Amino acid sequence: QVQLVQSGGGSVQPGESLRLSCVASESISGAYALAWYRQIPGKHREIVARILDGGSPDYASPVKGRFAISRDNPKNAIYLQMNNLKVEDTAVYYCNMDWPGNLVFWGDGTQVTVSS
Repeated sequence: QVQLVQSGGGSVQPGESLRLSCVASESISGAYALAWYRQIPGKHREIVARILDGGSPDYASPVKGRFAISRDNPKNAIYLQMNNLKVEDTAVYYCNMDWPGNLVFWGDGTQVTVSS
């Protein structure tokens, strides 16, 4: 069982930045899709950013130009750099990794709160 350990969440003011980390218990070199999702109370989980094996990152429209997803295979980690945070970014953020064979793993989520 692959475990994904998240960190980097917190409470910030609008305009500030955070970087979320997601470290896997095993090598991520075989993962073909890595992504970050977020969920707010009463809403469905939505994708925020995604990077496919051999592809360029994709971002949901609300975060384009502000968020950046990256992958570091030697560290078994993915990151989400979040700049110029807005109140509407407040959510629980989850990392996601997909492997061949319909293997899907999720982190436990980390809270990001943006408020004045």
